[in-house]
This record gives sequence, structure tokens and C-alpha cells, in this order.
Amino acid sequence: MTAANTQVQPRKKGLTRRQKRSLSRGVQYAVFVAAVIAFAFSADWGRLKNQFAQADIADQMFPDVITLALKNTVLYTLSGFVVGLVLGMVIALMRLSSVGPYRWFAGVYIEIFRGLPALLIFIFIGVAVPLAFPGTEIIGGTYGKVALALGLVAAAYMAETIRAGIQAVPKGQLEAARSLGFSPARAMVSIIIPQAFRIILPPLTNELVLLFKDSSLVLFLGVTLEERELSKYGRDLASTTANSTPILVAGLCYLLVTIPLGFVVRRMEAKAQEAVK
Repeated sequence: MTAANTQVQPRKKGLTRRQKRSLSRGVQYAVFVAAVIAFAFSADWGRLKNQFAQADIADQMFPDVITLALKNTVLYTLSGFVVGLVLGMVIALMRLSSVGPYRWFAGVYIEIFRGLPALLIFIFIGVAVPLAFPGTEIIGGTYGKVALALGLVAAAYMAETIRAGIQAVPKGQLEAARSLGFSPARAMVSIIIPQAFRIILPPLTNELVLLFKDSSLVLFLGVTLEERELSKYGRDLASTTANSTPILVAGLCYLLVTIPLGFVVRRMEAKAQEAVK
């Protein structure tokens, strides 16, 4: 056997794993850019502008879209959040209670109000409650009805969030408080719950964002012109002007609130992760 025959032929090398990843990213970027370009050239921007971006119609919405519609939306959201937080705290403590009926009631409440669409809750508050209790008026009128409807929905989610936060606090904290002479209730209020809220603050803020959008369901309660929120205000003007510009402006007003809140949530989540590390 000659030396030429015994010489091993070098194997051809393929792409490395890093090169494959770079190639895959490049293909994905190319597909994305191509899709954006195709959309940009295929859309009829002139018709979109005429239907959604009439400057004169948008000008007519100010300042009422801020001083009336956005103000009402914020008030509805905050009132619903407060009701949901208080009720959610009660439901969470009932869920953790050693008393069986409390736990069963809390479990049934959470399953029902997490499973039902928020729309049905609004219809129930606006229609079923007056039928069941004739002559009964909810305190606060429309604002009270919205706060109750949003609060009932939010409480089911907040209760589970609060329960998880309480259980995330090390048990040694409660034992240490008891050793110092704290009663179980005082230890829960003074030691456990404050620590739990530091843990659950990001998801609670995220719940506030969701409630801000759900406040658009207030239209099913029947509101006056002075009680309209952003969605109702935008839809009414869109019907009056036969143009969708008011809906776009209302959507931008939602983003003025939800985008900063989303940024706050991400910052709080990042700080919570840093604290864990």
C-alpha cells in the first residue's frame, strides 16, 4: 500500500452552530422586512387616511376627549381597582382560612367570576340587580355600578394573586412574629401582608392595565353624555361624523395610559428579579 493510498482525505466542514444561528436570524429579518414592504406597498394609504386620520375631526374632539372621556375612564378604572383590591384581599384571606365554608365560598367565587366574561357581569349589575331588588339604588350611580362590576371581576384575579403572594412569604416570618407576642391577625396585617404586596405589586399593576381596557364595557349600563368613557365617546362621534377618526383618537388616548403603565410593570418586575438574585 503506497503512502498516497494511506493518506486520509480531509473531511469537508459544514456550517458551525453559530453560523447556522446567524443565517437563521438573517433569513427571519429578511422575511420580516419583505412582509413590511409588501404591506406598505399593497395598502391603500389614501383611503385609510380619509377614514381614520382627518385632522379637522380630531381637532373637534379636544379638549373633551381628555377632560371628559379620558377622565371618566380613569375614574372608572381606579374605583373598580380599589373595590377589586379590597374584595380580593378578603377573598384571598378566606381562601387561606382554616374554616371550611370560607374556603369553599372563596373557591366558588373565584371560579365563577374568572370564568364569566366581564360583559355578563356588567349586564348583571345593570339589569338583574334592579329587577331582583326593586327601588334599590347603587351608591354613586353609574360610577358606583362600574366600580362594582369591575371590582367583582378584578377581585377574582387579585384574590389568587394576593394568596400566592402571602404564601410566597417565608413561614419563618410568621413564626418570628408569633414568638414576639404578635397575634395571628396582627402578624398577618403587620408582617406578612406588607411583604406579600412587595412581591405581587407588578401583577397588580398589570391588572390595573386590564381594568383600564375593560372600562369600555360601561356602555352596557347606559350612560349620559357626561358619563361617557373613551370607547363610547369615540363611537358616538364616529357615528355622528360618519368617520372612524374619533375611534383612532380614542385608541391613542388608551395608549397614553397603558404604555407608561406597562413600562412601570416591566421596571418593577426587573427590580423584583434583581432583589431575588
